[in-house]
Amino acid sequence: RRGRLGQEGRASLCSFLLGASVAALPLLLGSSPSLLSAPGLRGRLALALHVAGVNAALLLIYPRPLYKIAVRACFLGFAFGCGLLLSTGRSAWRHFGWYMCSLSLFHYSEYLVTAINNPRSLSLDSFLLNHSFEYNLAALSSWVEFTLEKLFFPDMKQITWLSTVGLLMVIFGDCLRKAAMLTAGSNFNHIVQNEKSDTHTLVTSGVYGWFRHPSYVGWFYWSIGTQVLLCNPICVVGYALASWRFFRERIEEEEITLIHFFGEEYLEYKRKVPSGLPFIKGVKLEL
Repeated sequence: RRGRLGQEGRASLCSFLLGASVAALPLLLGSSPSLLSAPGLRGRLALALHVAGVNAALLLIYPRPLYKIAVRACFLGFAFGCGLLLSTGRSAWRHFGWYMCSLSLFHYSEYLVTAINNPRSLSLDSFLLNHSFEYNLAALSSWVEFTLEKLFFPDMKQITWLSTVGLLMVIFGDCLRKAAMLTAGSNFNHIVQNEKSDTHTLVTSGVYGWFRHPSYVGWFYWSIGTQVLLCNPICVVGYALASWRFFRERIEEEEITLIHFFGEEYLEYKRKVPSGLPFIKGVKLEL
């Protein structure tokens, strides 16, 4: 039921917050907030003990089906908390901390909003952690580029105004995507549907009145924003091209299905409302 957080959603939220509690370690240790970037073993040992203790608690609290959800949510919460730690102070990794917060929150919120909106389609895949090999390769490439450029061109990674622009793109993109998911309700699914259900309706209100595919528009600008945030010039170009191609193909595939579902109603909506993505008009098909 939409609007009610079920057992899986509650378990994920508690686990995410438990993982994110790593951000409170400096207070408990009475040390600098820059725990991850500070020299010495004390901070690293505290992080290792935190991970071991939290995982043990999850094993004791949740049966195996819920534990699979909880451990993923906790991992994302831990990444978010570590991102907060890196973001504080004047650490050279501060902008990477922003990125960690953005990435982990994006993936966790995908699961949480699905749990609220469309619990019948909820699964471990709703975290989008195993989206595709290409997606994982793109993430790895961005980390490698950031690390190498930070090593050889450290000043390149300290352009705060540019990273701030990237952060604003990330916030805008993620908010737009989640607004689209919430507006669509149970009509939203991470997998393109080939069969129309009894409750499937054409959503044209809210952000769908701005763009035909607001969730894709949000994801597009979010993905590029992560690389602007990291000041990764190579990946900015690579992400823009790869994302544009992926969404062009995805939109064409989805619109064929929507025309089959809704016929002239969708075609009329398509004529009035743009896709929202540059140079992508969608499928060229008429009844």
